[in-house]
This record gives sequence, C-alpha cells and structure tokens, in this order.
Amino acid sequence: MSLPERTDVAASEWDARLATVFADPSLLRLVYQPIVDLQRGTVAGYETLARFTTPDGRPSEATPDRWFAAADAVGRGAELESIVVRQALAVLPTLPADCFLTVNVSPHLLTHPELAEPLLAVDDLAPLVLELTEHHAVGDLRPLIDLRDRLRAKGALLALDDAGSGYSGLQQITQFRPQLIKLDRALVTGADGDEVKLALVEMLGEFGGRIDAWLLAEGIETWGELQAFLRLRVPLGQGWLLGRPGPPWVQLDPEVRDRLRRQAAQALLTEHVVGLAEPVVVVEDGTAPDGAVGVEVDEYGHPRWLLIPFRRGEDPPGHRRAPVSLRVPASAGLSEVARRVAARPEENRFDPVVCVDAHGAALGTIRVERLLLQLAAAHAG
Repeated sequence: MSLPERTDVAASEWDARLATVFADPSLLRLVYQPIVDLQRGTVAGYETLARFTTPDGRPSEATPDRWFAAADAVGRGAELESIVVRQALAVLPTLPADCFLTVNVSPHLLTHPELAEPLLAVDDLAPLVLELTEHHAVGDLRPLIDLRDRLRAKGALLALDDAGSGYSGLQQITQFRPQLIKLDRALVTGADGDEVKLALVEMLGEFGGRIDAWLLAEGIETWGELQAFLRLRVPLGQGWLLGRPGPPWVQLDPEVRDRLRRQAAQALLTEHVVGLAEPVVVVEDGTAPDGAVGVEVDEYGHPRWLLIPFRRGEDPPGHRRAPVSLRVPASAGLSEVARRVAARPEENRFDPVVCVDAHGAALGTIRVERLLLQLAAAHAG
C-alpha cells in the first residue's frame, strides 16, 4: 500500500503525525453512530468511528481513512487499529442493553499480535461485532479463519462491509460467513429509483437469510431510500437520516422514530394482503347479513361460493351468488394480488377476493376497492 496520494503532505510529515498519536492515543477518539432496527424503530447497535485531533485540540483536516492508510503504509496499521479496538473494549460494558457495538478492523491486519492480543485477552466479547472493512487479498486464509473461530468462541460476531461492491465482496461472504452483511453505499444511494439496485439487495437478503446473516443498509439519507428498504424487509439501517455520529449513546430523535414506525407499519400492511382482509362471514343457509359478503364453505372450510350484496338502489335488495374466482394466501403481496385481479374476466373482476390460510380454509374477504386504494397509498408514500 502506498502513502495517501496528496502532494501537500510529505511522507515525513505523516511520520510526525503518526508519532504524535502513538505518543498520545487520546488524540484519536471514538464517536458512535446508531444502527437502527427498521421494523421496530429502535436502536439495535452502534458503529465506532475514529476521529483524529491535533495536539492543540483542532480536528485533523485529513480523513480517518487517510490516517489508517498512512499507518499501514509504514507497517504500523495494526498498532493504530489496536488503539481503536482498546477504546471500544473499554466502553463495551457501558453499552445499553440489547445493543451491539461494531468496530472496524482490516482482515489483513487482524492476525497481527498488536490487534489480536487485546481481543483474545477478553473472556467475553459479546456483544462486540468485528467489521471487516477492506477487500485486500489475504494470501493464506487459514490463520485468519482460525482467529475468527477463537473470537467467535468468546462471543464476538463478524460483519462484512461493502457487500455487493464486486466479486471480492461476494467471495468474502462465502469465506468468512459473517453474521452481519453491510450493503455497499453505492447500492443504498438512490435505491428507491433503481430497480436493478433493489433486485441485488433482495438477492443479498435472500442469501443472507440462508447463512443466518442480517442485512444492514448503510448510508441512508432520504425517506425514499428508507421506504424502499422497508418494503424489502431489510432489518437494519444506518445513516444521517436516522442518526449522526456522536458521544455514547445517541438515541433516535423522537420525530424520526415516530415517522419510521409509521412507515414500517405502512410497509407491513401493504406488503401482505392479510392486513386488508375483513372477517369472513360463513354462510350455511344461503343467506348473509345485509351489506356483508358471505362465503359458503365445504366441510373443510374451503371457500366455494360468494354471496355478494347487490349495489345500493338495486331491486330486489339482497345478495347474488357467485363462484369464488380468486383465492390468495395471507402472505400474498399487494401488487401480486392486484395483477391477478386485473386478469380476471370482466364479469367478476370486482368480486371480492378470498384470503385463505396454508390449508386453504377461508380467513377473510378483501374488497377490490380497498385493495386499489391501499396500492395507491403505497405508491404515493
């Protein structure tokens, strides 16, 4: 690795800067950005982020990634990362209940004694998450895999950063089997307007589920992006929209929390049609209450016929008997059902839809008018 490309900072000056931090580690301090449970609207964890200051207390004009690159270039990367790890371990006991703490480590440095020994010295590392932040090729993976297993035995979990950024990221998922997969920011930015990005996120989510890993969308900055990830059931989110880095332990702004919970509830209702189903009225004698949709069922509770109220003003009042033309499972998606409704013959296109359970028994009926209104509201949101 070469020194950071910047002509106004000589290598000798970087040596001096690094020497100052190693002499006084307090010049490197940590801030913590909340990681949010998107479905519940609560803080699920925090990511530790490094901030560098000068001896006179001013923020460094160089970004943290340049500091770590400079240290790695002169063979002191593990030593600098160990300062972050030690500070994170020091605050771990103060972490709020039911939260985890992620700390960034470079996979090609993790087995270095400067970095590995502080972690191995702790008996219980839970709920620490080690986030692999680079895609440098590691020649021999066996020492790294062995260390991963030893750290997991102490309660640490593993996260992989920048998933979806290329073959190397997907390859690391298969090699390290992380418990947390962080989406590359390029996939998050503008995802609500890019079906290709959403398709890739959905694929990574399905793959993550198979290896028991959670997906985290990092860098969420707009409500449109957030709504897209809610619809895809991405469990965790992080970004300036949800909370900026700060001292321990930053909580969600109440307005952000309440809006997030409303959008999560809306996504839940619009995702599955069961939220639109009205209680089933089982008909046994061929009559149904005035104005209600009745369902005739067989001995197993399977719907056979509908009793549909005549429109107001029609004579005589009562119901018409019609075959059940569309049965949908409770887990069916809103858009999927709307497409199936539109494909029905014209004469029964607006007949109620019957929602059924896994055994085909009637759970409720869904009025097409309500289905269309909910679909319109979902797209408007």
